[in-house]
Amino acid sequence: MQPDLELVAVRRDESFKVWSHGYPYRTVRWHFHPEYEIHLIVATTGKMFVGDHIGSFAPGNLVLIGPNLPHNWVSEVPQGQTIAQRNLVVQFGEEFVSSCVDCFPEWRQVEALLADSRRGVSFGAQTSAAIQPLFLELLAARGLRRLVLFMSMLELLVNAEDRETLASPAYQADPTGFASTRINHVLSYIGGNLADELRESDLAQLAGQSVSAFSRYFRRHTGLPFVKYVNRMRINLACQLLTDDTLSVTDICFKAGFNNLSNFNRQFLAVKGMAPSKFRRFQQLNDASRDASEEAAARGVAVDDAPALASGLPRSVAAAYPPA
Repeated sequence: MQPDLELVAVRRDESFKVWSHGYPYRTVRWHFHPEYEIHLIVATTGKMFVGDHIGSFAPGNLVLIGPNLPHNWVSEVPQGQTIAQRNLVVQFGEEFVSSCVDCFPEWRQVEALLADSRRGVSFGAQTSAAIQPLFLELLAARGLRRLVLFMSMLELLVNAEDRETLASPAYQADPTGFASTRINHVLSYIGGNLADELRESDLAQLAGQSVSAFSRYFRRHTGLPFVKYVNRMRINLACQLLTDDTLSVTDICFKAGFNNLSNFNRQFLAVKGMAPSKFRRFQQLNDASRDASEEAAARGVAVDDAPALASGLPRSVAAAYPPA
């Protein structure tokens, strides 16, 4: 059976995603994603599938999954019963890994472990017990504390002696082949046609399903109803377009696939908490701050500009972009 693609959304102001979920849950299916994943079971027993490996799991099961390696944990839970928190998850991308390699020579100690993770790496009870309190604290941590906890977890995994690889050496994950699955074809079509009219009935036909079956299928795999998912994708596109000062907000409204300005403003406000014009002004403020910093570094900052630089901006820029 071909695995489904999981879309992992890492916040722009964070380096990695940390979260937990219960059981049943929409990602409990045979799936893959381009990100690395540290996965810790805290409740239930059942069967674990990683590449071509099949094994049993219980609370304390700790596994590092590499990019595009299909995986799934199926719990043995009576039908109708729900578990509030079954597992803890950290997900981080290869771009983040590359940045760490470039910035920190010490990170090279992690490379062998990450290479092994492409087959999946399981850790024993000792490492699992040591990492669980860090994992639980990481769920609510903010700022630099997140990085400290994450690096501490990686240190435990790198130094762990109770680890073994899971999938066989011959197993090869093939994300190119996975991309041909039905949901991935649908998501790719949506991403490439956001400026056009997208009707759920048309996408259901593309997937070869009835509208009602497609609606359930789409929500199970994305966690969102079809219309809400499309609107989120269009808002993301609009945020990118708003960095282009040559485009008016009205132009962006239609380029992002919205059919009227009032609906665009309403949807943008609901997702971003501000109007598109305000979002653009804040982006301009951010850009102006960067440009002013580079200019100041190049020529030196005059003493009489110091009060205006309390906010990181020279007097002229601070006047042009007053605080909201």
